Amino acid sequence: MKFAFSTNAFTNYPLIQSIEEISKIGYEGVEIMCDVPHAYPPNLNEDKIKEINKTLKNNKMQISNLNAFTLFGLGDTYHPSWIENTKEARDLRINHTIDCINLAEKLGAKNISIEPGGPVEIPSNRDKYLELYANGIREVLPQAEKKQIKILIEPEPELLLESSVEFLHFMKNFDSEFLKLNFDIGHFYCVNEDPSMLVLKLEEYIEHFHMADIKNRKHYHLIPGHGSIDFKKVLATMDKIGYDGYVTVELYPYKTNPVEAASISMKYLNSI
Repeated sequence: MKFAFSTNAFTNYPLIQSIEEISKIGYEGVEIMCDVPHAYPPNLNEDKIKEINKTLKNNKMQISNLNAFTLFGLGDTYHPSWIENTKEARDLRINHTIDCINLAEKLGAKNISIEPGGPVEIPSNRDKYLELYANGIREVLPQAEKKQIKILIEPEPELLLESSVEFLHFMKNFDSEFLKLNFDIGHFYCVNEDPSMLVLKLEEYIEHFHMADIKNRKHYHLIPGHGSIDFKKVLATMDKIGYDGYVTVELYPYKTNPVEAASISMKYLNSI
């Protein structure tokens, strides 16, 4: 397997500098945030895309994933989501996702990660939300299949899809090689699941991993080794299934010291 670092910890840095810093630390890959201030599609012209590609090439870096989860360019971390009450708001999320698919093709990325529906305002409307989310995925999937870019759903605590059970149930609606899973180790740990066991359970859907440590099952991303997750056990199970893709360290709470956080994480990964 290969290790990458997400630029969402580097929002105080320009994207080009973020890629350079992550490369210096020793990561093989970079996950690029498809949002302000980095690679929000409406803000990128062809010259900027060429500059990003040139920087990746010069630093011998690959894109592990395009993070199309947050949408501060139009709202916030979660909004507009896939399950907003109005079609106009849902369309903003759908159009953003299509833009990210098109950007992935231009940057040579193989996949994008997306939110698992969004925050659920009225629990009793769960079936309605699931239908809205499925309908939204059906609108973007044809473009993903056309461009050969995989869409990775990322279950997260307190959103529509939190657990492996909910993810698997939702996936029964689809039969596409281009709709898969962004396996966030910390997120599953937060909802009282054992990530090492889930690697085996979800093997057929896994395309990419997010890594951050968690303490006391509280959803707050910590530097690997600073929380409670047994990463040796998780990585051993990943080895067992022959996973040879990217594991992206995602530490957006460390915006004031991303270089230090990325460096400490790399030292920890090397130590295990």
